[in-house]
Amino acid sequence: MRKLRWGIMGCAQIAAKAFIPAVRASDMHEIVAVASRDTSKARAFADVHGIQDAYGSYEELLEHPHVDAVYIPLPNHLHLEWTIHAARAGKHALVEKPMAMSERDAARMVKACEQYGVRIQENMMYRCHPRYDRIKEILRSGEIGAVRSVHGVFTSDRSAMEGDIRFRRDMGGGSMYDIGCYLLSAARYVLEMEPVAATMQAFFSPDHDDVDMMASGLVEFPGDAALTFQCGLWAEFANTLEIRGTQGMIRLPSAFSLRSDLSPDIQVTVSGEMRTEPFARGNQQLSLLDRFARTVLHGEPEPVSPWDAVRTVHVIEACLASAREKRRVAIAPLEGGVQRRRRS
Repeated sequence: MRKLRWGIMGCAQIAAKAFIPAVRASDMHEIVAVASRDTSKARAFADVHGIQDAYGSYEELLEHPHVDAVYIPLPNHLHLEWTIHAARAGKHALVEKPMAMSERDAARMVKACEQYGVRIQENMMYRCHPRYDRIKEILRSGEIGAVRSVHGVFTSDRSAMEGDIRFRRDMGGGSMYDIGCYLLSAARYVLEMEPVAATMQAFFSPDHDDVDMMASGLVEFPGDAALTFQCGLWAEFANTLEIRGTQGMIRLPSAFSLRSDLSPDIQVTVSGEMRTEPFARGNQQLSLLDRFARTVLHGEPEPVSPWDAVRTVHVIEACLASAREKRRVAIAPLEGGVQRRRRS
């Protein structure tokens, strides 16, 4: 069986903790190289993780003849530059969430990959867990009636992590880019609609380069459905999603992060009676990687279009604009694949 051969850009913790273990758990992948801007750092990382080739520049990695795809867990502000370089080098790209810092940049990334005939995917792994297929099945069946609202909370306390890139505004730091993207993506995914407006209040911390350390928002969808959410990097951990309909609701006690102490099960309540539908924990990262490999190697359809990531970034921009400018931000319909904000 042919394998998808990977190069890793950077020595990020997420690569060591999630990406590499998932690759090693599958017979569809192989890691052949890693690069850093520091050769010794790349070599040390490669030695720890049993990777043969290590480079002191990302350009050298892209010149590797046996690298088919690159994993890009770089800071958000570098996603655009290195995805386009990868596309020009004929390398497929798996890009950490969010895809970019702006919808314009994300669209440029997708168009570059289309131009050079390579695949790009955002590493939004939660959707690859079978729970979400089941949720869509329940919603389409009408069991909980018409969906009126989605409510999500994703918070954690990282405030004491000095020097963390999440606290660099110029690098795309803040809670909306880091974890709010999951809430916006999930609402759009289960409702199967694009939003029409966003309103958000946020705490922009002067101790953390003025990034949003906590945010609460309302995102309006057609038909008077709505997402209400809370996300933050300076609050007690939470990781929940509720989908409320006219006849019932679906609740995920652990919606995105599946730590060993968290249950992957979903709770379905209809007419006041609740049932729990059990799910195996699984490996969301592995599922996403294998789907990506089947798309690249065997031409299978993409489970989610990369343009979905572009739309998520646009909603993030609308939320942040709302919070900074203290106003409701309307989101215009798609025009030529790109959404535009308009002032309310």
